Amino acid sequence: MDDIAVLTEQAAETYVAAAGFRVGPIGRVGVELEYPVRDPRAPLARPSIARLTAATAGLGSLPGGGQITIEPGGQLEISSAVGASLSDCVSAARTDLAIVRSALSAEGLVLDGTGLDAHRRPELVTTHPRYVALAEYHARSGGKGLAVMCNSASVQVCLDAGDDSDGWAGYRMRWWLADAIGPVLLAAFANSPHAVRGTRWVSYRQALRFGTDASRTRAPRAGGEPRSDWARYALRANVAMVAGPEPWLVPTGLTMRSWLRGHGPRPATLEDLERHLGTLVPPVRPRGYLEFRMIDQQPGDGWVVPLAVVTALLDDPLAADAAAAATEHLRSPLRRHRDWVAAARTGLRDPALASAALSCFTAAAAALDRRGAGPRIQQAVETFIERYVARGACPADDPVPPATFTEPALG
Repeated sequence: MDDIAVLTEQAAETYVAAAGFRVGPIGRVGVELEYPVRDPRAPLARPSIARLTAATAGLGSLPGGGQITIEPGGQLEISSAVGASLSDCVSAARTDLAIVRSALSAEGLVLDGTGLDAHRRPELVTTHPRYVALAEYHARSGGKGLAVMCNSASVQVCLDAGDDSDGWAGYRMRWWLADAIGPVLLAAFANSPHAVRGTRWVSYRQALRFGTDASRTRAPRAGGEPRSDWARYALRANVAMVAGPEPWLVPTGLTMRSWLRGHGPRPATLEDLERHLGTLVPPVRPRGYLEFRMIDQQPGDGWVVPLAVVTALLDDPLAADAAAAATEHLRSPLRRHRDWVAAARTGLRDPALASAALSCFTAAAAALDRRGAGPRIQQAVETFIERYVARGACPADDPVPPATFTEPALG
């Protein structure tokens, strides 16, 4: 450790506060599309990492600038290039996704447009020490964490954090609005239905996440100064792994702050802090930009709708005003976590969430028209509103297709 700079608590807090919100002009858009991968000829088998690697190895650099990664349970993630606009991002991501789907199809594999694979037992397909350690950490509190790691899939919308102004382009207001509309987005795009002990969840993916370590999964406070609030959250959160030559296991109950104060197995470094920040999974995560993580994966090209709606609500001032007004009744600090849980359990069957969603989506559609998003994107959003939001429904409420699998593997 002599040649590695040991991190102090004050330096860590300063770093997290600054790194979480990089200020600058808004307008850039990115998306991360995560999918379970399935072989229709053997739907309960989990394709090996070798098979997934072989299926995608010949793609080289994707023409839209996206990147492919294989997640712990064999999910495939396509991370788009950063687009200068919503239309640019959608166009590039569509191109890359079509190429990936074609390559997988040639090997007999398909991408499954659902937020949660409830039919296959959670199983790691990787031996990377990061994921092995994270699985061991989750195992201490049950099997929910492993199910999230291996069987869940999302649409992660990434937008600029904002500038230093006090309006809707400023990082303070954008962080606040992201938190305010979060439960509405979770409810409207819920697409991982599952019943457990008599309770039906429309987003069991998010319910599983909330059922793991609360210090790392619940929404951070969003009513104060974003940088200091995020720094407190990150340092108060439990550490999930400690890298080293041995297995990356961590003492139970070790928070990042206590590690920085000398209570860990060794002094903490900046690399340790960065690794810790990468394991925190609140519904909205500041990573220099804002990363919306509460949205379940959608069927087909349905990912375009959450990408368009979130971008419109955050980047258009009139839409932001409307969204703020629509979610006013949801912002009581005393019921904040209950709103997130209600969104995951009932979706838009909750009258308050349904009312807020209709206002938010209507405002987003108008913003997309004003901003020239293009007819294809606008039509996708309008169709989603008619099919789901206007009826107080979400994709999880669609009729279940004819059974292809055995009984669900998740409990």
